[in-house]
Amino acid sequence: MDWNSILEKAGELEPDLIRTRRWLHRNPELSFKEKKTTEFIADRLRKIGLHPVTFPDYFGLYADLECGGEKEPAVVLRADIDALPVKEETGLPFASEKEGVMHACGHDCHTAMLLAAAEILVGMRKNLSGRIRFLFQSAEESCHGAAYYIDHGILNDASVIFGEHVWSELSDQGINLEDGARMASCDNFTITVHGKTAHGASPERGIDAIAASASIVQNLQQIVSRRIDPRDSAAITIGTIHGGERSNLICKEVVMEGTVRTHSESVRDSAEDWIRRCAEYSAEGTGAEAELDYQYILRPLFNDPKYTAAAREAAAGLFGTSVLMPMKKSMLSEDFALYQERIPSVFALVGARNEKKGLIYGNHDPRFTVDESILKRGAALYAGFAADVLKEQEY
Repeated sequence: MDWNSILEKAGELEPDLIRTRRWLHRNPELSFKEKKTTEFIADRLRKIGLHPVTFPDYFGLYADLECGGEKEPAVVLRADIDALPVKEETGLPFASEKEGVMHACGHDCHTAMLLAAAEILVGMRKNLSGRIRFLFQSAEESCHGAAYYIDHGILNDASVIFGEHVWSELSDQGINLEDGARMASCDNFTITVHGKTAHGASPERGIDAIAASASIVQNLQQIVSRRIDPRDSAAITIGTIHGGERSNLICKEVVMEGTVRTHSESVRDSAEDWIRRCAEYSAEGTGAEAELDYQYILRPLFNDPKYTAAAREAAAGLFGTSVLMPMKKSMLSEDFALYQERIPSVFALVGARNEKKGLIYGNHDPRFTVDESILKRGAALYAGFAADVLKEQEY
């Protein structure tokens, strides 16, 4: 593989890549509302000779690049395009022009990088065998934006899907590509506690839903410390509690919302029953009743070993082995995990942290930004992975 030619082309495209990222950063759109973004991407794809496919009832789009040889295998390259409901505090000259909406997670970078990768691969098409699909996905931040594309056949006949994410916890000199579990599952739940109202001066006449809820919250933490194998990782968090009407009334109902994160499928399969039993028995001990509504959303994200090895080979060929940096598994979640339920997948983390330059703020922080010099690295990695997979095939 001629890694140097990919790097050189990425370098040539860098000024346009940065302009693209800045336009996207100025014009962020929330999940399921990426109309302008979709139109912008489609126009860019047409300019490099591709034919974008859009959807009548959903934003986002894709385009296929047919290379030489047979049409199979197919590699899908995915970037997410939605922004967050965050008020920007970066002070950048190209800061968001939409009040309260910001690309605070780097999706503007991913989109720009994949557009540049598409242009690189268009120029390499005669030297590759197979098909490349460029997918620009709506609504990743909703945790289920990928489902629409899967239902509409985006993975049909595909061999592997590859995605990238700029990552604030990793040095901007590095890329993380490790196989196995990399990001956690995400399942949410609501516990409703039913008590009985009474005046605060006569607590014996009521059943205090707040006291019952306090017992539930405390006992839920015993699940992680006593029910789960210490070698497995998990987090159970209560994020909201709502209840009570007045300071001098015993509360009759409390609603709590929480989330469960784990890298273990067996822990994920058991968590609902553990939480239900904990809630019901804890409430019963105070005379109250509790009911659980549990929503399964995302499974843990696993990198396929075979294709992760190919991605590491591409990264090392492009940038040298020193670029490959280890990183602890994250308890955050990604709807990229929905794709891996159908086909092998690889998810790369492109480092964005540089303390000397003040790039220390996490993804989703209103001050989050990146050194734009990493963009060409991400573009080259997208292109290098696809080229390496398709070049290796025998026909």
